[in-house]
Amino acid sequence: GLIATIQKQLDGRYPNANSVANKFLLGPGGGGRVQVRFHGPDYGVLRELADKAQEIFDDDGGAKGVRSDWRQPEKVIRPDFLELQALRNGISRVDVAEALETRFEGRVVGFYREPGGAGTGVYPQETRLLPIIARPPPGEPRDINEIQGMQIWSKTAGKMIPLRQVVSKTDIDWENPVIVRRNRIPTITVHADPRSGLPSHLFNRVRPKIEQIALPQGYSLEWGGEYEDSREAREALAKPLPGALLLMVFIVVCLFNSIRSTAVICLTVPFALIGVAAGLMLTRQPFGFMALLGVLSLGGEQIKNSIVLVDEIYTQRGGGKAPYRAILDASVSRLRPVLLVAVTTVLGMIPLLQDPFFVAMAATIMFGLAFACVLTMILVPVLYAIAFRVNEPDPAP
Repeated sequence: GLIATIQKQLDGRYPNANSVANKFLLGPGGGGRVQVRFHGPDYGVLRELADKAQEIFDDDGGAKGVRSDWRQPEKVIRPDFLELQALRNGISRVDVAEALETRFEGRVVGFYREPGGAGTGVYPQETRLLPIIARPPPGEPRDINEIQGMQIWSKTAGKMIPLRQVVSKTDIDWENPVIVRRNRIPTITVHADPRSGLPSHLFNRVRPKIEQIALPQGYSLEWGGEYEDSREAREALAKPLPGALLLMVFIVVCLFNSIRSTAVICLTVPFALIGVAAGLMLTRQPFGFMALLGVLSLGGEQIKNSIVLVDEIYTQRGGGKAPYRAILDASVSRLRPVLLVAVTTVLGMIPLLQDPFFVAMAATIMFGLAFACVLTMILVPVLYAIAFRVNEPDPAP
């Protein structure tokens, strides 16, 4: 509940700062929850594309901390260095750069070790290193037009000489303080975080508008942030999943030697998502990676419960009972084992509801398994009766 209050205070007191108040995040991630990347060769064009994306985020009104990883362009001084004259005076490019840094920003020339208090632990006394910065007096002008008259030390002459002797002219230019590359291609990334709600809501609102930005030839766009993390996680799970599902189906077919029994067992699994959706809505959790793991675990539990019931039906029919009676008696007989499995699992998951990392998985398994018990005891017998055409016997006259 403090996030909205803190964000409002930060935006009001520091309107030009990128302030983002978030809960502590667990798992993969970095930067904004919603990210869009532009790839291309020209830095200026990439800047223009990023500015258009940032404008879309700002116009949406539901984004905060909108920024790019290249930061804001910085103003730099570019002197036209005269190599021959500088060589005669024993002056290098580094000497000119240090002189300009000292004149305009100040240059660190050393450190002062300041002793601290008594200290604790291994160190008897804590110290601080204070930088010693050389810069002109406050009253001295720092006009860019006065650079030519600056004095610089000449090793050859053994005295200070005017900078104009080694620099013909000085230009002011803008440059990118940070240039990021992905796969050796210049890439600028626009980051944003949602002010409220899920990152997917902000992503779905701005995605159509950003993808409508006209990209010059040789430039491309891709999405990062939680969208990319979720997609990569799903792809990593999707590769071994078909093989695992085929193996499970093969085992069930081998157990019952029946395609219809296997279909009855497998058809009940998708209905468990009803309980999963209800659990995530009640606990206000997103369907993320941990919830997906819970669904996969829930599918195995549902198949196991269905196997227990179908196997009991086969046992009852093997004992000579009529098919309809065998279904009823098997359902009553397996009710207690199925409920005990569900209750013990749900009780074991309750402590994980307080864990910020496992809460989505716990809610998925708890509510999904509880609803799966109803599916096992009601839907499985119905599907079995439909698949094997079992009808209620006519009452005796």
